[in-house]
Amino acid sequence: MDAEDPVAISQVTSSDDTDSKRLDSDAAKLVDMGYQQDLKRNYSVLSVLGVGFSLTNSWFGISAALVTGINSGGPVLIVYGIILIALISTCVGISLSELASAYPNAGGQYFWANELAPKRYANFASYLTGWFAWAGSIFTSASIALAVGSAGVGCWQLAHPDFVIESWHVFIGYQVVNIFAFFFNCYGKILPAMGHLTFWISLVSFFVILIAVPAKAPTHQNAKFVFANFVNNTGWSQNGIAFIVGLINTNWAFACLDCATHLSEEVHRPEKMIPVAIMGTVAIGFVTSWTYAIALFFSMKDVDDLVGTATGVPILALFHQAIGSKGGAIALEALIMVTGIGCQIACHTWQSRLCWSFARDGGIPFSSYFTKVDRRLDVPIRAHFMSCVIVAIVGCLYLGSYTAFNR
Repeated sequence: MDAEDPVAISQVTSSDDTDSKRLDSDAAKLVDMGYQQDLKRNYSVLSVLGVGFSLTNSWFGISAALVTGINSGGPVLIVYGIILIALISTCVGISLSELASAYPNAGGQYFWANELAPKRYANFASYLTGWFAWAGSIFTSASIALAVGSAGVGCWQLAHPDFVIESWHVFIGYQVVNIFAFFFNCYGKILPAMGHLTFWISLVSFFVILIAVPAKAPTHQNAKFVFANFVNNTGWSQNGIAFIVGLINTNWAFACLDCATHLSEEVHRPEKMIPVAIMGTVAIGFVTSWTYAIALFFSMKDVDDLVGTATGVPILALFHQAIGSKGGAIALEALIMVTGIGCQIACHTWQSRLCWSFARDGGIPFSSYFTKVDRRLDVPIRAHFMSCVIVAIVGCLYLGSYTAFNR
């Protein structure tokens, strides 16, 4: 038997020592903030970027909320709104990055509020921020589930023109998406790999749609339609108000930039990796959403047809206009749905970490129960389950009022 290579042994030992020291350093910083290391640091910078971008997913956001933008400003709103919100998001991202670098904690905003607010108001500011942040994650998850569920029902309607969409059809789709993403987030070991996978699925889907739609469109709009056509179907007489209302579309496309900060306790050197993930999300989001929007508007045929489509999904109607076949349109919408499911999985990761960290600091009722981390699954399973149950309950609003849910 050959003798073991002492050089190889030395290299392995050196690598293990480096990883151990890095882990100890990260854990020590957490101890300095008053916490212990409960979750394993399995994420890399790319997997954190994957989760962050999969959640924000700017080009998917433009697709899912297209009807709002078309009615409240049209192409002008979306093309220039993306630039405006991207600039604002850059400023937000820089601020988040600075705070995440100084205080890499899974609590994110509510922890920073407690550390930086005047002592007299620190507890109240932290408590209020924590509840708003967690509620925001719940409603974001609900909006994504609704977008994907609506897309699925819309595809069925396009294939079966006699089918009339009812609220309960979309409600069932909503719950299916929510439950599917719940089970994916029950296994912590696969989440970093899922971050990689959903990141690349999103980018590949983006490029396929970006190329296919303009290439197959029978006609193309002129530059004036894309860059100077303003539409106001809001009921407001002032176009300025309509523009501001319509910004909800582009704002949603850059929402949830704080997602990466709540993974600070699951990645090595979070003070460096989290800022990279946040700013990378903004940069990739701007490039993909802006080029995507321009490509779609050049390929658009009839705006009124999109707004009044029987599918209830304007982007699906646009695909049908451009591709000219139901099968092709459904195939492209399927890419958006798969991207949306990845977005929902990332959202569940985000909301569960927020709930768990907030419970750890006593921010919610029965906090000691919801701080439990399942060592076998490496997931705060109780916090995850409760968050998903609340998302399921929020979905019931759609049965009562479409307007209430979408506002």
